[in-house]
Amino acid sequence: MTRKQQLTLAATILGSGIVILDGVVVNLALPRIGLDLHASFSALQWIVDGYLLSLSALILLGGSLGDIFGQRRVYFTGLAGFGAASLLCGLAPNQETLIILRVVQGIFGALLVPSGLAIINTNFEPHMRAAAIGRWTAFSAIVTAAGPLLGGYLVDVGSWRLIFFINVPLVLATLVMARAGMVEHTGDRSRRVDWVGATLAMVGLGSLTYALIEGPGSHWAVGELTAITFGIGIILGFGWYEKRHADPMLKLDLFKSRNFLAANITTFSMYGALGGFLFSLAIYLQTTAGYTTLQAGASLLPITIILFLVSSRAGAWAGAHGPRRLMTAGPLLAGAGIAMLAVMGKSAPYFISVFPGLALFALGLALTVAPLTATVMGSVDTNDSGIASGVNNAVSRVAGLFVIGLLGLFGAANSYRFAAILCAVLAVLAGVISYLMVDDRQIIRQSPRERT
Repeated sequence: MTRKQQLTLAATILGSGIVILDGVVVNLALPRIGLDLHASFSALQWIVDGYLLSLSALILLGGSLGDIFGQRRVYFTGLAGFGAASLLCGLAPNQETLIILRVVQGIFGALLVPSGLAIINTNFEPHMRAAAIGRWTAFSAIVTAAGPLLGGYLVDVGSWRLIFFINVPLVLATLVMARAGMVEHTGDRSRRVDWVGATLAMVGLGSLTYALIEGPGSHWAVGELTAITFGIGIILGFGWYEKRHADPMLKLDLFKSRNFLAANITTFSMYGALGGFLFSLAIYLQTTAGYTTLQAGASLLPITIILFLVSSRAGAWAGAHGPRRLMTAGPLLAGAGIAMLAVMGKSAPYFISVFPGLALFALGLALTVAPLTATVMGSVDTNDSGIASGVNNAVSRVAGLFVIGLLGLFGAANSYRFAAILCAVLAVLAGVISYLMVDDRQIIRQSPRERT
């Protein structure tokens, strides 16, 4: 690996780590944000889902913008905007402003996230990609390892606002490394930006999210039912438009690849389980089990440590032997871990009630993430790297968006138990889908055994 490739990998790791860090720490800070800004459970859902909404709806556009204008340029824009939005989130005076700024943060995250993986795909030779993605996964875990502890400490001794301010120096460091290392992949300027598709995706997902979050509180009044119907109609219209548009941000032909289709169905199920469960667990540990924010953050460390220890090896192994077995076993283990945590009571001693299930969940996640990502990126042409990464990231965020939106269906008091059962089922389903659909041969052909 050359020095430029090392800097490139470091910049994509840190950039991705900022986005991951933001999600984990914001979940931990929700109880304190709720107290400080007098926010209801639905407002807390919006603080998370407002970010996921814009990120999910526009991440496809971000991927296609990278393919058109160059991944490096779009990555820089996303980093700078994400840093500025983070600073403003930390200054938000009320819940409405914070929700709006979280939406803005998601818009720039939509430029940042898909370009990072696409840059790995264009800056590394084919035989190095699976291993590089494995390192990206593992070291992204290192970057975020201090997140729960640092974030919990800042919230406990200072303010939840500090969790947004810490993004700013991380963004500056990433910009310096990216400028020194990344080689620009020439974009295809003959393609056009799909603004209509982006608008349809944003409106459709926004309508469905509004209905899922506000519906339980209003006992599914006419407005919320109308929003569901409208949202479904717009999403169907989005698919129709993308199929006929000359330069769609969602390139439906990509789904003709069996592996690409399988990996994205698995992604929806697995990341829906991940997003929904971590959202509910962070709140439950603090509001029911009596953990401080710092203790709740520290309790999640096994996820980070196990991801670091296992992900790189899992990515390399999948490149040499195929991803199917790991993408089957990983989600099944993760589902078993969530099921163990579903029966956790109000008194939850960490090493008895929390750690065993969390460690099993983390192991399953670590076995899944790098092979899953390598499968997605290995199933498309290099020129479609940005849009493929955008599709996969959009699927993962939409999954979290919908699952978190569903958690209030049976009331805030019952959200944890419902979340645990739902997310365990989703994780197991991801393993079954991978077993039935993933084809090892395509990944093995692109990743010679010698590199491991």
